[in-house]
Amino acid sequence: MKNYLLFTFLVFQITFSQVKQEIGNILGVKAFSKEISLFRGKAFVIKEVLGVNNNVTKFELDPMEAASSGELTTLYYNCDALNKEGLVLGFYGDYVNEFGLLLQGYAYKNFDKKQGLELLQKIEDAKTENANYLREDSDNHNIYITFDDVIILIYRKELLYKYRVFWKSFDAEWGDFAFRRTKNKFQLKIK
Repeated sequence: MKNYLLFTFLVFQITFSQVKQEIGNILGVKAFSKEISLFRGKAFVIKEVLGVNNNVTKFELDPMEAASSGELTTLYYNCDALNKEGLVLGFYGDYVNEFGLLLQGYAYKNFDKKQGLELLQKIEDAKTENANYLREDSDNHNIYITFDDVIILIYRKELLYKYRVFWKSFDAEWGDFAFRRTKNKFQLKIK
């Protein structure tokens, strides 16, 4: 009986693991480093941002910062030939697929240069304008903002600001250090 259950479980996992997910791709690993994000991000930027063509196309892709949680990585891209530049958020973590299965996966969200600047500034402004409220009751006073289809929850835990970024079914934590480094690097990179 144990062998039958194990066999059934494996067949079920293999069968549904082959389904391409709308929000990303399935991974069997627990860590999602900047290197992995860069590797997979190249395909995303080529296929979804720059577009596949028959020309030799030069582009830059720089993994700017990874959150210590491993759930969020930021990438800068630039392609002078196509006049495209921007910020990509790389999400990694648990999500539930249409069959109700809890899976590990990844997906990318693109923001062109203008949107990337607006997103980072909107987060900074919300945090600054509400600093007193957030300090009054650490971890209990929260604010959130929306940008496109992304929700950013801002709160303080002890003395540090934290950001939770919700997109599709991903829920990624972004620390203040990683956020600030992303913002500073992006502002230095953009042309």
